[in-house]
Amino acid sequence: MVMDLSHIPDLGSRQLLAVLAIADYRSFIAAAAFLKTSQPALTRTIKRIEDVLSVSLFERTTRRVQLTTAGREFVAVAERVLNDLRISVRSMRELADQQRGQVIVASIMSVANGLLPRIIAEYHVARPSIELHVREGVHGAVLEDIRSGVADLGVTYVDELPDTIAMVPLGREVFHAVMPRQHRLAPSQRVTLKQIAREPLVSLPNDSRTRRTIDAAASKQGIKLQHAVTVTQFATTMSLVRAGLGLAIVPAGAVAVFNTDGLRTLPITGPTLSRNLGLITLKRRESTPAAIGISTLIRSIWSTSRD
Repeated sequence: MVMDLSHIPDLGSRQLLAVLAIADYRSFIAAAAFLKTSQPALTRTIKRIEDVLSVSLFERTTRRVQLTTAGREFVAVAERVLNDLRISVRSMRELADQQRGQVIVASIMSVANGLLPRIIAEYHVARPSIELHVREGVHGAVLEDIRSGVADLGVTYVDELPDTIAMVPLGREVFHAVMPRQHRLAPSQRVTLKQIAREPLVSLPNDSRTRRTIDAAASKQGIKLQHAVTVTQFATTMSLVRAGLGLAIVPAGAVAVFNTDGLRTLPITGPTLSRNLGLITLKRRESTPAAIGISTLIRSIWSTSRD
């Protein structure tokens, strides 16, 4: 809908303030002093306002200035407009300072279960009025949240991204093998994919980037892995491994936050299994101050946690 501008008067906040000052002081001279302008200039301002409105706002006598009926009505409108403007400006400043608003972060599960809770907690302490939403899922779900505009920013694998996505690198995420402490491989210092291929695996769904990364690395070595049980959450993965159902290959960041009693975690070598992680946003979407704030905190905490 096109706004009709024909009936909107060309009046600014300084002109409204001039009317209120005269209404308060009942004197052009006193109002001019308050506004730090000259009395003739103030008189010209009021004359222009009255011309625009086609009414007289003040009755002037040699002793005092009084509001007309139209003037009293206009003063009420001017007070409301200036108060609304004052509130809006304060709200915009608060928003720019990240005092209020909302941020939606999409994250792959290993990060959502790993470093992200610490980041969210620290941000909430600094900006308690910001409403935070975390959407955890597989890599494809994180990409779709950014593509569709559901999320302000995402943390995911960044080796292959569409042209519409902007990226800031965070570092590499290494994968480890997790097994029961009584497993025959547990005494080792490291394990290879060939050794893991002899064991049943508790794995994430085959549409997850973690699963595809693992399968691609195995295929490159001519190995076929035994995906015995498929789950959707890392917590379930750990529970099933602890129960002796098999081994699991999981990102190191996901291991750190779970109870590993009864479990042994080993690095995978020959070669090391890893993926690049980064912060992603939609290129054509302007980031809000709140989103920029949490993005900066993610990069800061991520870099110090990897030192």
